[in-house]
Amino acid sequence: MNFLRIVFLPITAPISFIQNHFKATLLVLLLFFIYNNSDKTSIEQPNLQQINLTGAIMNPTVVLEEIEKAKISDNIKGVLLVVNSPGGAVAPSVEIAYAIKELNKIKPVIAYASGIMASGSYYSSIWATKILANPGSMIGSIGVIMQSVDASELLSKIGVKTQTVKIGTYKEAGTPTRKWTNKETAELNKVIKSTYDMFVQDVANARGLKIEDKENYADAHIFTAIQAKEVFLIDEVTTINNAKLLVVKEAKVKKAVWNKKDKMEKFLDKLISETVSQMGIYTNRLTAF
Repeated sequence: MNFLRIVFLPITAPISFIQNHFKATLLVLLLFFIYNNSDKTSIEQPNLQQINLTGAIMNPTVVLEEIEKAKISDNIKGVLLVVNSPGGAVAPSVEIAYAIKELNKIKPVIAYASGIMASGSYYSSIWATKILANPGSMIGSIGVIMQSVDASELLSKIGVKTQTVKIGTYKEAGTPTRKWTNKETAELNKVIKSTYDMFVQDVANARGLKIEDKENYADAHIFTAIQAKEVFLIDEVTTINNAKLLVVKEAKVKKAVWNKKDKMEKFLDKLISETVSQMGIYTNRLTAF
């Protein structure tokens, strides 16, 4: 038995140590993980911030928090907003757009379309100092849509009937349990038109475009980057490296030090964003795409 203990000592000793010092071992591993994933250049004070807007825009909390941090930080002199999103719900898109507008009053913001900058995500970007785009990106889709389903036949087949108590002619407008009435459709169209008019007006104001020309750049047209530049929705077709150089130029920093997230923070943000986006896909909503 002693012989076996000696033979397996290199294996059993570490296991025994971990069992007896579990908390200390966990702390050491955690510190090692943080150190190993930290940016070795982080000892330099960051003066530029990259904010990513990706996926469907349903919950703007993370992006708004990053915008606010960049806004109040005396160290951050310029921001790069990297966008790859098909759009999303109206209210969150507007929140981000006006947060960028306020930020841009204090320090330069360059928006860059890395893949898709459409509808709600384009709305979010319009108040940037300049909008740049990857040559292969898709831009535009300035329009509004409300989606639902008519599940009345399915409910009938499986023997399910709905019961509703309401006050107000339009309280059930948008219901998926039956076909909408003409009055309900007209009421919803009023909401859609008002939202679309707001969208176009803000784009025109931000980009210096004429409302009377909206059929050229709005009307849910989808453009390539080159086409988007021709109708003045963006300023330049280029690469992300050039977009970063423009941020440096606009921010007037001598040495660019970008504020980077560690891998764990990136993972958690992506997980939260994708979860919220997937949840939003199955809800009735007023959207900007």
